[in-house]
Amino acid sequence: MLLTIDVGNTHTVLGLFDGDEIVEHWRISTDARRTADELAVLLQGLMGMHPLLGEELGDGIEGISICSTVPSVLHELREVTRRYYGDVPAVLVEPGVKTGVPILMDNPKEVGADRIINALAAVELYGGPAVVVDFGTATTFDAVSARGEYVGGVIAPGIEISVDALGVKGAQLRKIELARPRSVIGKNTVEAMQSGILYGFAGQVDGVVQRMARELADDPDDVTVIATGGLAPMVLGESSVIDEHEPWLTLIGLRLVYERNVGRL
Repeated sequence: MLLTIDVGNTHTVLGLFDGDEIVEHWRISTDARRTADELAVLLQGLMGMHPLLGEELGDGIEGISICSTVPSVLHELREVTRRYYGDVPAVLVEPGVKTGVPILMDNPKEVGADRIINALAAVELYGGPAVVVDFGTATTFDAVSARGEYVGGVIAPGIEISVDALGVKGAQLRKIELARPRSVIGKNTVEAMQSGILYGFAGQVDGVVQRMARELADDPDDVTVIATGGLAPMVLGESSVIDEHEPWLTLIGLRLVYERNVGRL
């Protein structure tokens, strides 16, 4: 079994692979204050009762693949792999790890590991050219060429960040539930805010992706648009440009990176 861990700014997503199939997944909050020992206890609690794994931490885990946008958490996870999974091959995505994705950026080191992993998985699953829209703490748009190269992207404020900002900066506004309103034209303040978030972000996705596709390919219709991230389902039904929804895109990319650096399990 391969354990994959994707550490984002807000949430950490864990996936358990049996071969090419993801058989279990968990989502927890990302807390930069957690120590390696606390993370180990958390992992044991999540995996200890799974029927495919033993009762002890590490039983049944044959490989680990990790990427993180939070350096302090990556440091602690490195310690977890050393202390609690010492005999298990582990790949931590950082400079020097083979991904097979050429990065055509002014400074390749500044590109988040998760964005490269997403590009790898997108090409493997759907081919290029492609645009990956990841609905996380930020909404990121990543462009992949027909040759599988990471050619750049767009970063916009995420949905939850925008909701929080409205609640903090608006004197008569408050934080709201992320839900679909009854209609586009809100009949109260909450619904008006929900409408602005939902349809505003759907319009943003359509506008940005259409412009990216025109730069990425001679025929924009050749570009496959893949949505991922925890908040993607909220926008899927309102965006006209999204072709595929793959909620485990980053975890699949982590599996592919593990295979490129260690081998198939």
